[in-house]
Amino acid sequence: MTRGSRALPVAVLILLAGCTSAPEPAGKDRWRPEPGTRWQWQLSGRLDPTVDVPVYDIDGFDHGAAAVDDLHRRGRKVICYLSTGAWEDFRPDAGKFPAPVRGKGNGWEGEYWLDIRRTDILEPLMERRIEMCADKGFDAVEPDNMDGYRNRTGFPLTAADQLRYNRLIARIAHRHGLAVGLKNDLGQIPELEPDFDFAVNEQCAQYDECEELTPFVKAGKAVFHVEYELPVARFCADSRRLGLSSLLKKYELGVWRQECPKGRAQNG
Repeated sequence: MTRGSRALPVAVLILLAGCTSAPEPAGKDRWRPEPGTRWQWQLSGRLDPTVDVPVYDIDGFDHGAAAVDDLHRRGRKVICYLSTGAWEDFRPDAGKFPAPVRGKGNGWEGEYWLDIRRTDILEPLMERRIEMCADKGFDAVEPDNMDGYRNRTGFPLTAADQLRYNRLIARIAHRHGLAVGLKNDLGQIPELEPDFDFAVNEQCAQYDECEELTPFVKAGKAVFHVEYELPVARFCADSRRLGLSSLLKKYELGVWRQECPKGRAQNG
């Protein structure tokens, strides 16, 4: 997972001829969260479904249809967390990823960057993962590790490679009727915003990057944002100004949270 990790700096993205693609046709029933939508992000520990917010983001492998159904009964929309840009050796489908597509570690135990150029191998694997989310009844997908080109992956990935891959993931999600969020990858927001239904960001306030998420808000799309190291007093005012859905979380992404705009602790 890329939470809390920092990408290598990038100066200027080249305008890439031939790499643009039209967004998928708007499905009538696809969920589209609006700016300011409140949320809970829980990827570890026993799931607490009682936090009174309209959106939950939970691990797609760790939770079945019953957990998703329960959240739906409570009036929540549910996002399926998946890693689409890194191989995780602890997932049930880990053995299906051949060694040549597995690169350097991404800083989290058991996780290694993928060679996203190898869509001949990765597309069917990611299709099955996203189909799993749809079959369990999720409303959306949060595909993680979507900015490998800015990291030391072990592969010579380019910005063009990343644009192609991220758009591929968005198309797969839309084919299955799911909304899809752009995770981090701030430098490519101008190119990718039309392809995605919302954004998920970590630590934009700490690194003075939150303004870069404005295209999503201007397009009427939610930006689900977390900080780990700043107190809420340091980022909530800017979050309100920019229209972000901001939380303070701990790195393990358990139940605990502090929320903007109220800035008060909420333990679910």
